[in-house]
Amino acid sequence: MNRIVIVGASAGGLATAEALRRSGYGGGITVLGEEPYLPYDRPPLSKQILTGEWQPDRLPLRAKADIDALDLDLRLGVRATGLDVAARTVTLADGSRLPYEGLVVATGVRPRRLPGCEGVTGVHTLRTLEDALTLKARLLPGRRLVIVGAGFIGAEVAAVARGLGVEVTVLESGPVPLALAVGERTGRWLARSHQDHGVRIRTGVSVSEVLATDGEVTGVALADGSVIPADDVLVAIGSVPNTEWLEGSGLTVDNGLVCDEFSAAAPGVYGVGDVARWDNPLFGTAMRVEHRTNAAEQAMAVARNLLAREPVPRRPFAPVPYFWSDQYEMKIQAYGYLRGHDEAVVVDDDASRGRLLVAYRTGDRLAGVLAVGVPPKTLRSWRALIAAGSPWADALGTEVAA
Repeated sequence: MNRIVIVGASAGGLATAEALRRSGYGGGITVLGEEPYLPYDRPPLSKQILTGEWQPDRLPLRAKADIDALDLDLRLGVRATGLDVAARTVTLADGSRLPYEGLVVATGVRPRRLPGCEGVTGVHTLRTLEDALTLKARLLPGRRLVIVGAGFIGAEVAAVARGLGVEVTVLESGPVPLALAVGERTGRWLARSHQDHGVRIRTGVSVSEVLATDGEVTGVALADGSVIPADDVLVAIGSVPNTEWLEGSGLTVDNGLVCDEFSAAAPGVYGVGDVARWDNPLFGTAMRVEHRTNAAEQAMAVARNLLAREPVPRRPFAPVPYFWSDQYEMKIQAYGYLRGHDEAVVVDDDASRGRLLVAYRTGDRLAGVLAVGVPPKTLRSWRALIAAGSPWADALGTEVAA
């Protein structure tokens, strides 16, 4: 294999290139990145960049010298617009075609947007460095921020904004913030933490319009006729996988690039990171995981499988997904696959100590755990049970007894 093309120059794309080189691959590697920057870390955008704790020069994932040492054909500010699987070529925005023998799709996701907000100053999404710097400049004491969507991005920004003296209102269409992701009991626990810090949370509401005067946002109108004044609005209602460029390629796209248990979408074509929806045999379900750790782990698995040749077989990518979120003084961590769970049991709840531990059941097995303020050793023991596919009754009995 003489040429591998990686479309996407964020964490997953860079990690794939590094894993290929570590595995001894000496052929050409072309990495395409739509943004003009060297690969940078995105989780700090909603935390350290907004607070001012970090400056943008801390974001790059690797020093330029380290990236140069990988001997990449790194093309930044270049967008892929099409793919011909039969001819094994990627079409670029300038109309040129880039041949490949192996292809890695690592194009990530973009934020969902509310209609009618284009060109309105003060309406934000948060995905890129420019997004974070624009929002940061407006998070000043006494200003009013309305966050549409109570997912983890919205919650992290709410926590930062309150620390900066901003008045924050969070709007959520569901009855409980984060309920779909972590369950109602956990969602209420986290919501109380925000309310204790002065965040106003309105649930069961629907946004009908973002209001503006002379191109500047002034508020949010709800379907019930009420209006919430705002100096800024953050739209945090989820994301859309960047797969439009794959239309007509013959690859299957359904809430991401559909891949098998090896993260392969077609012979010689693999998906990595937020854009990839693959069959995780550990949980017996297809999943698409938008977390930094998963991108790095999947990149290593894809590099290994892309280079695999008989008699060395490919190996399924079967991780225990992990994510974390920093909100106020809380470090929220979770292992496993929490979505679609059948039951959530609170194992430990001590709000006075900022401590919470919740176990999640899917079918008859332990599927995940979420913790706040729990010792790492305890959390690792839960992870081991999830990785072992432990039956629910056995796992819960063991850990409660411990």
